[in-house]
Amino acid sequence: QVQLVESGGGLVQAGGSLRLSCAASGDTFSSYGMGWFRQAPGKEREFVAAISRSGSSTNYADSVKGRFTISRDNAKNTVYLQVNSLKPEDTAVYYCAAPNAYYSVNNLRQVQQYRYWGQGTQVTVSS
Repeated sequence: QVQLVESGGGLVQAGGSLRLSCAASGDTFSSYGMGWFRQAPGKEREFVAAISRSGSSTNYADSVKGRFTISRDNAKNTVYLQVNSLKPEDTAVYYCAAPNAYYSVNNLRQVQQYRYWGQGTQVTVSS
């Protein structure tokens, strides 16, 4: 069983930055890749970024490429999402997620690949 707890969301102006964190419990954290998703009101949950179990490989949605950076610290069982140059359309609840099997980072873009989800952290970007 894995528990995920996100933090770091908030209200920022367009162009601002935040650092989201996801603390994971359990001793299998470093065994699998991790992902970040987001869900805006009335929309489906969408992929944002994924990172390999070692942290050496990453994958991003086109809409955030160049603005967001995913990273992880396996010693702290934590995955991060640095979000820069925020736009109003980035407003959403952001979720971190963990699979319960190995997938390459290129195969961690779909909701169905993930078994465990955090409760989410709200990011609101004002124009």
